[in-house]
Amino acid sequence: MNTKLDESRAAEQIRWQPLVVKYAKPDLARSLWQVANTLIPYLVLWGLMIWSIKLSYWVTLGLSVLASGFLMRVFIIFHDCGHGSFFKSRKANDFLGRITGLLNFTPYYRWKHGHAIHHATSSNLDRRRTDDVYTMTVKEYLAAPWWQKAAYRIMRNPVALLGVGPLLVFLVTQRIPPAKGRREQSSVWWTNLSLAVVITLMCWWLGWRTFVMIQLPIVLITSTFGVWLFYVQHNFDPAYWDNNESWEFVKAGLQGSSFYKLPLILQWFSGNIGFHHIHHLSTKIPNYNLPKCYYENPLFHVKPLTIRASLKSLTLRLYDEEQKMLIGWNGLKRYQT
Repeated sequence: MNTKLDESRAAEQIRWQPLVVKYAKPDLARSLWQVANTLIPYLVLWGLMIWSIKLSYWVTLGLSVLASGFLMRVFIIFHDCGHGSFFKSRKANDFLGRITGLLNFTPYYRWKHGHAIHHATSSNLDRRRTDDVYTMTVKEYLAAPWWQKAAYRIMRNPVALLGVGPLLVFLVTQRIPPAKGRREQSSVWWTNLSLAVVITLMCWWLGWRTFVMIQLPIVLITSTFGVWLFYVQHNFDPAYWDNNESWEFVKAGLQGSSFYKLPLILQWFSGNIGFHHIHHLSTKIPNYNLPKCYYENPLFHVKPLTIRASLKSLTLRLYDEEQKMLIGWNGLKRYQT
């Protein structure tokens, strides 16, 4: 047992835990207002897109960009419900979570279970999961057969990661039930059935071409932006990773999760998820309390990741255990000479 490490972890918990308690309380009025200022505009924009498609499809596509921003906020509400942080009532969180999950083509209980594991294992090299953006270590990559290397290179290519990948995740992968967990499996089947009924009715009402021309660009933009946010929140320079025996929860939050500093308009549409380092420390803080927690507590004033700096994340492919950092393909040269 590493006594010094245990003492360090205990000291860190004493520092940050009392700070987040007062922010980890949902405000019913603010939660309901966020539901109203998110779901109502989204549905109104959907209606305007139905009208605009007869006028000009370019207008429809322009409206789809704005609708995608609101669907992103819908996902953040769904996300908070999954953490049980949006309402005090678990039943209320689960009810709204199922509704908002349907709008995002995502089974609520399956996602809730998988995302909880993500928070418990983030930045842990020995507990990486396939439903995260998978990151190989240099040693793993060099030891892998050629076909696995090729598949990994394709997966980490920006075209696949932000083009084809997001649509596959939300439209295909989320339709497949997990191997275990009755509630999670049931969540997938009920979501699939509900989507089949809703989509059938919408296609009967609007025609399948109109439905696809409206829904597809919204899902494409939202899923791409969502995957990008998830990617840069854990793939940035420098990002903390460690093996299980020395992995620390606080470091995984403050150093393994980024503070993605976005313009205010993008911060609003993304539900303050850029304050991801605080969110990983305390999942019970509602999204609307994250900025206040950050600004009122210097402990959480970590180095921000700007949009410009985040673009470098697209070049980071592997984790180098010797250098303890993420590297690009060029970083392999030192191991191939």
